[in-house]
Amino acid sequence: YKVIPVNIARGDQFKPAFLKISPNNRIPAIVDPDGPGGKPISLFESGAILIYLADKTGRFLSRDPVLKYKTLEWLMWQMGGVGPMFGQAHHFLRAAPTKIEYGIKRYVDEAKRLYGVLDKQPAGNAYAAGADYSIADMAIFPWTARHEWHQVNLADFPNAMRWYDAINARPAVVKGMAEMVNKSRAPLLADKYAQKTAIELATFSQVPISAEAVRAEFKKGPRARVETEAATETANAPEV
Repeated sequence: YKVIPVNIARGDQFKPAFLKISPNNRIPAIVDPDGPGGKPISLFESGAILIYLADKTGRFLSRDPVLKYKTLEWLMWQMGGVGPMFGQAHHFLRAAPTKIEYGIKRYVDEAKRLYGVLDKQPAGNAYAAGADYSIADMAIFPWTARHEWHQVNLADFPNAMRWYDAINARPAVVKGMAEMVNKSRAPLLADKYAQKTAIELATFSQVPISAEAVRAEFKKGPRARVETEAATETANAPEV
């Protein structure tokens, strides 16, 4: 596959070429030149993309009807709860022009409630929808990778933390995160309210970042990650 960065700080998501693929001007979106019937197909919305790729490859979505719908159940849980609620928490904590305690409390409390729901599931299962890693885990994980942004201590949710650590150690996940950082020059932008400074610093960075460096950076808070990017940029800048 080929990763094509969309610079949301620069407004790339509003360009006609991208809107043709993603009319809701949101990332991610994909174009598969070898779609159904051998014809190209474009898709937007993470859930639709995950289901399509799982169907096409025959992986990460069980063919067993019960397991399949259990996976889709948790995928919809992410799309209807985790994504919107965590995103609102990020907005009120990090992007709102004024501090609104009601908004902060409402969405941080809801984020913690959702972590409580997730924490109960892996108590008897290795992954969100059962014994096997699935597209539901793929959808949930990037949001939990920003747990410090919505003021959640993973240690308060030991089963969710074990689940998180297991996924975070998967080679393909490490590779995927490194690919995102190297292509976009940004920390994992799982939500649309990522602070503009972090996006700009990362977008214009030309410093290669290894998979090992990504894993180390993701253990830090977002401010530390931004400061690390800035320090690296300064160290590698040519003398004027």
